[in-house]
Amino acid sequence: MKKTLVWLRNDLRLEDNPALFAARERGEELLVVYIFHEGEKGDLSQGSASKWWLHFALQDLAERLKSIGGHLLIAKDEDIVGCLASLLEESGADAVFWNRRYEPEGIKIDTEVKQLLRKKTIEVQSFTGGVLNEPQAIQNKSGNPFQVFTPYWKNARQCEVPEPLPAPPKMKGIRLNSLSLEALNLLPEIHWDKEFYTNWEPSRTGAEARLKKMVKGKAMDYTATRDTPSLDGTSCLSAWLHVGQISCREIYHALRKQGSEVEEGYIRQLYWRDFAHHLMYHFPHSVKNSLKKDYDLFPWKENEDLAEKWRRGETGYPIVDAGMRQLWQTGWMHNRVRMIVASLLVKHLLQDWRVGLDWFWDTLLDADLANNVMGWQWCGGSGADAAPYFRIFNPVSQGERFDPDGTYVKTYLPELAQLPKKYIHQPWMLGELELATYGVTLGENYPHPIIGLKEGRQQALDAFQKFKQLREQ
Repeated sequence: MKKTLVWLRNDLRLEDNPALFAARERGEELLVVYIFHEGEKGDLSQGSASKWWLHFALQDLAERLKSIGGHLLIAKDEDIVGCLASLLEESGADAVFWNRRYEPEGIKIDTEVKQLLRKKTIEVQSFTGGVLNEPQAIQNKSGNPFQVFTPYWKNARQCEVPEPLPAPPKMKGIRLNSLSLEALNLLPEIHWDKEFYTNWEPSRTGAEARLKKMVKGKAMDYTATRDTPSLDGTSCLSAWLHVGQISCREIYHALRKQGSEVEEGYIRQLYWRDFAHHLMYHFPHSVKNSLKKDYDLFPWKENEDLAEKWRRGETGYPIVDAGMRQLWQTGWMHNRVRMIVASLLVKHLLQDWRVGLDWFWDTLLDADLANNVMGWQWCGGSGADAAPYFRIFNPVSQGERFDPDGTYVKTYLPELAQLPKKYIHQPWMLGELELATYGVTLGENYPHPIIGLKEGRQQALDAFQKFKQLREQ
């Protein structure tokens, strides 16, 4: 009987897993393997929060495999090729199947593995498992990759998205010596993650429950509610998608039956995610540097004190601080607020977008490399389809528009809970005595603004003018 090694990465599921499905069709005996590989920071590495999720995703998958006769082998090795070769020899497997990934380092490793294993006459096959469309499959009329989302979306949505594949009903799992999950040391030693447990269910069951809410009606309300951070108006599926406990194809087919409103709303966001992978694949330099290379000349003003106050949610702008504290407490931040906090950092404070990128990478449960890079470069003006650098979000007006009653701010900044909604986004507009009646003393239990709105805006515009001069030299 043929034996196949299934190499899992960011596809920790039984359902709609093309590599697992094809291996099961080839023969019942499967060696299902997850190799923990740190990789370079910001490429294949895992941030602290996403390691927490990974721990429970692996635990859940191991249990689900066991229920159908399978077994999850866990390994930890920086020498991926050597590790796979040893497992093939020990198991007697003569094929390796996996679902493709698109990070630059991942592509490099996968290419090397394919070349070396094929030289050893090992059958190697890779499959589309993490995106709706392969990055190289969507091209403009000139045969080049897209760099603007709208034409990409119009083109990509014409391509058929295959129906999700069923989970194997049973399998014969090959058992070899495996590391214990605990040996990966994915959980933090200091329990800063305590609120994660009450906010998330990092299992396949949790993903299915969340998708069910979308199907039952949340997706229909998405366009109207997505920008209001106090509402449960988004899918919140990003962390499950990040480790692949649910596939984008499953979400797509579950929701597209509901009509054009959902397609133009939530499903459009699935294509935005695909677009991020499209960019990362075609422009691998953008993982660490500006997609628009001239933006590497931008005159950032490195200031660790300002950056640390931003990280801690101590900027004095309530909508920003609420977002940063939501991130620290829950491992997630509402998307509208992500844009607001990013704008303050890269524009008012003139900190390099990579400062924010690194913090999000370490603290987000859904720290997807492609989405993280594209989001930060969008705010910094240096990416594809980016907001111009001179488009500067005002954190006060953004707060008043998207959190008019201050409900979101008061959830994460209890020290401001007594402020009337008129002043919740600009408490400094009240005098000291009035503030005191609401339990607020600026500079003591809530900070003064880290920079004035006019001062920050002008600083950003001046930096942009300087950048244009540097670019022309």
